[in-house]
Amino acid sequence: MGRNQRFLKCVVTALLLSSSAVAEPAELEALLEGLKTADPTASPQIERRIYEIWSQSGSPSMDLLLSRGREALEAGDTVLAIRHFSALIDHAPDFAEGYNGRATAYFQAGRYGLSLEDIRQTLTLNPRHFSAMSGLALILEELGRPDDALEAWREVERLNPNRDGLKDAITRLEREVEGETL
Repeated sequence: MGRNQRFLKCVVTALLLSSSAVAEPAELEALLEGLKTADPTASPQIERRIYEIWSQSGSPSMDLLLSRGREALEAGDTVLAIRHFSALIDHAPDFAEGYNGRATAYFQAGRYGLSLEDIRQTLTLNPRHFSAMSGLALILEELGRPDDALEAWREVERLNPNRDGLKDAITRLEREVEGETL
């Protein structure tokens, strides 16, 4: 059995054994490493479990604020989402998902500067947050900074090579930044 197959078995076992329990740092580490080499069909399950772990604040009250912020985002109410995420950040300033959620809400509201600041804080607290890095890449591209956007997408590729839309984004930006080859 190859190294990747053994590793993937460990990741799948961790997913099955701990889907509702509080995650151990070793589980998160295994999932993040497994995501780098996972089969494209397994990546969404691994990614989902990583998000579950990242979403565990350790406090039912904070988890409720996170949930309410996400629900408001899904309903398209960015103002309410920002309020919930801001309250979460006020009470749990070391919890990266509060900043990540608010960054998403700011992005959806077209407030890129505030979104970038929350992405910066998310990545300070969780440097391997591939979703926040994806948001950074989208904003940089929107702001007309293709070189920086390409760099951000390449970092996402290092962390999560099967991320939806990643290959297309990199190809598009490589053409824009590096030009077409004959």
